[in-house]
Parts: sequence; structure tokens; C-alpha cells
Amino acid sequence: MSNPIPQLPSYGLSINLEKARVVSAAAQAEAVRNGWCMVVAIMDAGGHLVLLERMNNAQFGSVQVAQDKARSAVAFRRPTKAFHDMVAAGGEGIRMLGMSGAVPIDGGLPIIVDGVITGGIGISGGTSAQDGQVAQAGLAVLAN
Repeated sequence: MSNPIPQLPSYGLSINLEKARVVSAAAQAEAVRNGWCMVVAIMDAGGHLVLLERMNNAQFGSVQVAQDKARSAVAFRRPTKAFHDMVAAGGEGIRMLGMSGAVPIDGGLPIIVDGVITGGIGISGGTSAQDGQVAQAGLAVLAN
């Protein structure tokens, strides 16, 4: 018996700059609370950059990584941690390393509003878990 393909959210209208600023501010507030220097990238529903902010003292290598995480989350309609977990499990999960654009590092999340993907957030600068925590904090502001 094969596993069913998971139902993934559809694409919707793209996040606008104003909402992207709200998400980024919430993510950065979480990073500041923890003393982490991060890069925040927000992509629209088509995987195009809407907002990029590099906090003071964040490593410049994280600029591209944050964008790649956000784009991956939008392109594959799932958190990048899903790919992280596939690689960590080994076996057949290793095949995802051959998927172009799939980033296997926590910190990329699709932005889902009213059940549809409006964009993606990517965070880089800390550990994988820290990046994921900051990305979640950015999205939490949309639930209010």
C-alpha cells in the first residue's frame, strides 16, 4: 500500500510590502529577545523577493541562505524543515538532495493566509533550530 500524497495549500494573492514589514518586524523582535543576529527574507507567492533585512552584525553569507529558504518554502509549499527531516531520516529521504532548490535546513516557511500561500519567509544567521524559531515568530503575528 503506497502512502497518499499530502494535500498542499494552493497559491493565492501575494503578500504586500506592508504585511511583509509586519512579519519581518515580529521575526526580528524574536531574534533580538534571544540576542541573535539574523537575516530575514520575505518572498511573494511567485518566489520573488518582497523584503530583505539584515540585522546589524548578521553574517553576510546568510543573505543568500535566507532568500533560498524562503523561495524553497514557496516553491515546494512546505517548511524547509520537512526536507531537513527527510535527510536526517536517511534511506530514501536522501534522494531529496537531488531536488533543485529544495533547502534541507530549518528556517523557511510558507506564509499561509486564509488557507492559501501568499509568500514565504526565510531566516538565516543562527542554528537551524534558532532560524526556525525566528521564522515561526514572524508568522505568529499574522494569526492575531
